[in-house]
Amino acid sequence: MNTLTGGCLCGAIRYTVTAKPWAVSHYHCADCRRATGAPFITWITLPVDGFAWVQGKLGVHHSTEGVTRGFCTDCGTSLDDAEAVTPDDHLWSGSALSWLHMADGLPRLKQGHWGVGYPHKPKEK
Repeated sequence: MNTLTGGCLCGAIRYTVTAKPWAVSHYHCADCRRATGAPFITWITLPVDGFAWVQGKLGVHHSTEGVTRGFCTDCGTSLDDAEAVTPDDHLWSGSALSWLHMADGLPRLKQGHWGVGYPHKPKEK
């Protein structure tokens, strides 16, 4: 995988991703919707040592037990090239908004990967 880069809209925050993602998932949980103001958010799950903040100071919010969200306090963050990753699945699909219909054929898990792993991906050797 090539290195991915990203940052916030105002340019204060920059980061790099050097690890292959474990999963790229559309999250439909209410907390993700509140955090972004969007009907769902697409997250990349990867090993922590494959991610680095390279510029700026993050704001931090402990949104739910065991979850800490880092963000630019003035705007939001995104990959520079969002086409560089492809979604694998939908998580927390039981919380998806009733008016959102996505016919993408991706697997839908009622909750997150915790406890079930990544059932749609072949195990790497």
